Amino acid sequence: MTRIACVGITVLDRIWYLNALPHDGGKYVADNYQETGGGPAATAAVAAAKLGAQVDFIGRVGDDDTGKRLLGELESQGVNTRYTKVFAGARSSQSGVLVDASGERIIVNYPGPELAASGDWLQALDFSQWDIVLADVRWHDGAKQAFTLARRHGVTTLLDGDTTPQDISELVALSDHAVFSSPGLRRLTANHDPLEALKSAKTLTNGLVYVTQGSEGCYWLENGALCHQPGFTVNVVDTTGAGDVFHGALAVSLAQQTPTSEAVRFASAVAALKCTRPGGREGIPDCDQTRSFLSLFV
Repeated sequence: MTRIACVGITVLDRIWYLNALPHDGGKYVADNYQETGGGPAATAAVAAAKLGAQVDFIGRVGDDDTGKRLLGELESQGVNTRYTKVFAGARSSQSGVLVDASGERIIVNYPGPELAASGDWLQALDFSQWDIVLADVRWHDGAKQAFTLARRHGVTTLLDGDTTPQDISELVALSDHAVFSSPGLRRLTANHDPLEALKSAKTLTNGLVYVTQGSEGCYWLENGALCHQPGFTVNVVDTTGAGDVFHGALAVSLAQQTPTSEAVRFASAVAALKCTRPGGREGIPDCDQTRSFLSLFV
């Protein structure tokens, strides 16, 4: 069985569904509301587990009700949380998410301020047990420690390069696969042209660099050439977590030694199917559902 570690944050998402996103101050009425676990690495972990991988989520939560709920939900979805650290007296991370009728969203995150930033405790873990280690940039030192230890054991590393206040150059350098969101790539390179930005990011790593662009699909550089996987056309209900799901699915495929183009196509299909249902995780398909969907595009 494919073995994956997902290192980063887990968040309780409180999601409000509205006809249109607010542009001004005032009072608004939501059409629907739900609460669900979120966070880049945690949602990637759920996607990987749904696709049949053996997954460990490595992160930090408080010992509050939110933390217990987050860990319980991950376990119920097939993700091991044995290596997640629970901090006494700490508040767990939460987000408010507004989603409009077209599936676009606004996310406001409140990171648990008492969750210690240091990832030194990861040095006690045996990273040789995993086939691939995925990390998000929201827990910087955790990602740095995990990638350093993984590479020491020859384990493949995959970075979820989304936006963060910190400079992630050192994380990119430790990545075998650096997969950026468009905003994350712009922040890193200060370049709005995707191709030039990818070329700039490539100077930081010996690995492959990618950028996901929503419905436009995914671009990446391989052997000096720009490659592109178009996005799949689906009835979009909610894009929350789509990028996270893409990363989890890509990690599964890469761990199985799938060629890059096929791995990106598979991950793109998984992310597209997720967008057809509300919430960040409810619509994640399994392998059979994904292959069935892909068979329509042969």
